Amino acid sequence: MATDVTPFRIAIPDAQLEDLRRRLAATRWPNAEVVDDWSQGIPLAYTQEVCRYWEKEYDWRKREARLNEFPQFRTEIDGLGIHFIHVRSPRADALPLVITHGWPGSVVEFLKVIRPLADPASHGGDAADAFHVVCPTLPGYGFSDKPAKPGFNVQKIADLWSQLMVRLGYDRYVAQGGDWGSMVTTMIGIQDTKHCAAIHTNMPIAPPDPETMSSLTDKEQAAIAGFMHYQEWDSGYSKQQSTRPQTLGYGLADSPAGQAAWILEKFWAWTDCNGHPENALSRDEMLDNIMLYWLPGAGASSARLYWESFRTPSLDPVPAPTGCSIFPKEIFRTSRRWAEKRFPNLIYFNELEKGGHFAAFEQPELFVQEVRACFRNVR
Repeated sequence: MATDVTPFRIAIPDAQLEDLRRRLAATRWPNAEVVDDWSQGIPLAYTQEVCRYWEKEYDWRKREARLNEFPQFRTEIDGLGIHFIHVRSPRADALPLVITHGWPGSVVEFLKVIRPLADPASHGGDAADAFHVVCPTLPGYGFSDKPAKPGFNVQKIADLWSQLMVRLGYDRYVAQGGDWGSMVTTMIGIQDTKHCAAIHTNMPIAPPDPETMSSLTDKEQAAIAGFMHYQEWDSGYSKQQSTRPQTLGYGLADSPAGQAAWILEKFWAWTDCNGHPENALSRDEMLDNIMLYWLPGAGASSARLYWESFRTPSLDPVPAPTGCSIFPKEIFRTSRRWAEKRFPNLIYFNELEKGGHFAAFEQPELFVQEVRACFRNVR
């Protein structure tokens, strides 16, 4: 039946891994950048170093086994197959939680936080903070199906996730997300107030309030400066993916070096890494995430979410109880008074001292603390 939930395990054929190594070995490299920093993009020497490691030392079978330690499933919703991790807490009365990734992320981002969220008592926490954790893969990403028709924007995905949670037996749940996951989570907080008790996001989209322009705090000034830097120097990927994702997809589908560089640059730009991405994430962790784009050939289909959603943005007020955690190296940062304009039912707001865009990936302990603290307000 279309509503069946079936177990899923990742099992990549050896031939696909051999093809990857062959392509890496045969990479046709561009000439090097003519600056001694990342201002023209990811440097040639570092890209070559990572790709050599990927070809000769990275052990996918070991990483695949780690992913398969988590219970994974697929189910069809509105004609589309959705992949998700689902870890039930040992506490029957745990609060159901759906966590959504973004681009260029994946469910890999959450591997360090799933068990502490589901079983806090076994990870130095309070058993009363337990969650049943659901981590779906966005349509067009990873091991979810690729949409064959338009219409899968963040509003639609929010509806899919609401259906998924009810299908899993969760009539009352909470939602969390960053990046596109923030947009999806916010739409859940608008569209599914019947079932969703509250939302939390580590990238709340709450623009500067014009009424505050004459009395900006230092942090608000820094947030506006950060957004201006993003617009001028860091948003080219977004313009391409929101206008011509198919054109981009040919290179990403054919060249693992190209796919890796496209994502690695963002790990450098958006993590709290002090100038080098491996100060924030290990090389294996970054390649695990890249593999969830390379193996299913998701370069174009993942980019298409920009084409789908940037033309229909929503800045509507969010009625659901909302929590916001602001990490200092996030792309878009808001202040409490800006957030209160869009989230009138703001139940939690905290500014962290370290961490960036990939909060659960970079700072798993802080992320878990933030999620627990937020949702204690609605248990």
